[in-house]
Amino acid sequence: MKINLFLAPNGLDEFYFTGKNTVVIDALRTTSVICTALANEAKEVIPVASFEYAMKISDGILSGQTLLRGERNTKKIEGFNLGNSPLEYSPETVTGKSIVLITTNGSKAIVKAKFSQNLIICSFLNLSAVTNYLIDKNEDFEILCSAKGSSLNMGDTVCAGKLISEIRNSIQNCELTDSALAAVSLNQCHGNNIKKMLYESEHGKILIENGFEEDLNFCANLNSLSIIPFYNGGSVKLSAN
Repeated sequence: MKINLFLAPNGLDEFYFTGKNTVVIDALRTTSVICTALANEAKEVIPVASFEYAMKISDGILSGQTLLRGERNTKKIEGFNLGNSPLEYSPETVTGKSIVLITTNGSKAIVKAKFSQNLIICSFLNLSAVTNYLIDKNEDFEILCSAKGSSLNMGDTVCAGKLISEIRNSIQNCELTDSALAAVSLNQCHGNNIKKMLYESEHGKILIENGFEEDLNFCANLNSLSIIPFYNGGSVKLSAN
């Protein structure tokens, strides 16, 4: 098994992912929100890369069964139903609903990898479930983190490093690219206390400054969900089919 890691989607050709197994991570907060929404029985999450397309898609879905969800610079987009806090996605709010998703980084990373043969959504919340799936599959895969620009995002990279480390514990002779090895090292240094790491991260501090401290506490709950969201045919559901 060969594991490759991209720190950010910026500059990547979307056709690179054609036919590949890909894991997308945006631990603070997009992939945590997707996992939470689907665990609370949302029908599907539809990630889009632009505000205009989000509006277009939502207009074409059955009225009353669609929630527009989006954020710009951590805050809910004016006129949208939901922002990017996982605490908003209760069963009462999302059960049976289609959620159209536009975020600063996470939704764009998912769309970037849309041509993958298998595209999986991962966060700290469902890391063990994704780990077990990839171990059983035992095929090469890519990890795409959702950092802004070409920078490193601490939360995403530590999450990726923890995923890789768990797989290496079960599968011998994993081949890691340099970026994957770096993620493993970062997890060894900072992954023992996820909450502390998120609080000290650059993006974590921004979220705290904007009043979203409880989101960090929620997103730090390792393996609290045993689900695997798959992107297929334009939406994310709890099935690869």
